[in-house]
Amino acid sequence: MSKGKLAKFADMETYENVFQYPYSVVSDVEFPMRGHWREQYFKNDNPIVLELGCGKGEYAVELAKQNPDYNFIGVDIKGARMWTGATMALQEGLKNVAFLRTNIEIIDRFFTKDEVQEIWLTFSDPQMKNPRKRLTSTYFLERYRRFITDQGIIHLKTDSNFLFTYTCALVDRNQLPVELKTDDLYSDDLSDMPAYSAASSIQTYYEKMWLQRGLNIKYIKFHLPQQGLLEEPDIEIPLDDYRSYHRSKRSSLETSK
Repeated sequence: MSKGKLAKFADMETYENVFQYPYSVVSDVEFPMRGHWREQYFKNDNPIVLELGCGKGEYAVELAKQNPDYNFIGVDIKGARMWTGATMALQEGLKNVAFLRTNIEIIDRFFTKDEVQEIWLTFSDPQMKNPRKRLTSTYFLERYRRFITDQGIIHLKTDSNFLFTYTCALVDRNQLPVELKTDDLYSDDLSDMPAYSAASSIQTYYEKMWLQRGLNIKYIKFHLPQQGLLEEPDIEIPLDDYRSYHRSKRSSLETSK
């Protein structure tokens, strides 16, 4: 580990807006603020919005700036990245954003029933080989149901055609209510539509790179009911021809379920 990373981890140990509970810790120690985020940290009754896989935390910070009447929590296991957003939030005095360093697979250990109103998934790894690891899979949606309100909102913003197609197919199969959907968020047709502004008004560093590369940004906003059996879509989806910026896919396969 580089000195830079060590210094960032040391910083975050002192940050009042960062809570570090990787699996190795929370498996033995219950998270004391579960069910009490509003009263113990945010000191208000405003809705709570999560960004899962927040990376550097840029999106969570910008959402907090734009929406002072909402509380935001960025979640990721990569602490050195999260340091950027956490530091920015402290420097700018943002009291409505916090950061949780943990594994998203155990996200339901940190929130109780009906504690969260919305979830943002911004440029999640499409996990083309493993459906169970996709953050819009039934595996994860069932976890979200344990703490999101009935008909709570899920936002997916992605450069991945594979993940977008998969998510849309899953939403269709389970008849989940869709509020907004587009395969080109920055098209001229949507540029003046306020409904899409929450997704289009914030661009991360990597998102700008993908746009420069000519990739369309896809977006879907749907509701997640607490009841009903969730089923995986049974379709073959063309694989993305890249894994991340400037990195081609390693698999020779052309499609996957």
